[in-house]
Amino acid sequence: MRSASTLAPLRITGAGFTHKGLVRDRNEDAILIDPNGELWAVADGMGGHGHGDVAADMVIDSLATLTRTDDPEVCLVETLQRSNQAVFAAADGTVMGATVVAAFMDANVAYCAWVGDSRIYLWRQGQLKQMTKDHSHIQELIDQGVLSKEAERSHPERNVVTRAIGAEPDVDVDTFVLPLQSADRLLLCSDGLSGAVEDTKLADTMMLNRPDNATAARLLQAALDAGAPDNVSVIVVTATEG
Repeated sequence: MRSASTLAPLRITGAGFTHKGLVRDRNEDAILIDPNGELWAVADGMGGHGHGDVAADMVIDSLATLTRTDDPEVCLVETLQRSNQAVFAAADGTVMGATVVAAFMDANVAYCAWVGDSRIYLWRQGQLKQMTKDHSHIQELIDQGVLSKEAERSHPERNVVTRAIGAEPDVDVDTFVLPLQSADRLLLCSDGLSGAVEDTKLADTMMLNRPDNATAARLLQAALDAGAPDNVSVIVVTATEG
């Protein structure tokens, strides 16, 4: 079998939306949609901690400067770490931060990185799989066996993150590398979507196989139909032959 880098280049398309939701006064999320199909990102400003929208914008602006290198994974991590330093410095003693997920496409491979509880899902061959693992207090309880996955949605501390861009002087960035197949779809979202809409509903929407824009719009609408207590951001990216 040929490696992903030697296959014919896949065509990468995508679309996304960000919305303040139905409860919050303003939108502290920000998204990055690359018209060249290379870079996609969602940043979720830490609401209630002051200037979350500023932090999210700083993260997206930093990612927008990322360029292709010999090691895209390292470049993605270093860009987010520089962003962390900039947000931490801008906070100047106050608490200001953002969670982030980012996907950089290069040679039929998705190089993905995240900090916090924004998520990346993979839709492949009729199955939806969460590819990121939340940096959150709830996830720690799940890992310890104290809490079931089904109980996380109603837990009072479900929004407490254990890692965020700008929260500390240094940050660990988690990554994964995904060789892409034709018809793969990535879903990048803030917890305004994943916290309001169950994974089974997300899968049902992805299963309709509509264009990126229509799929992202239906996902956003699902969050709004569920009450959208938080800002909602969603990006759908599709890899196809040709």
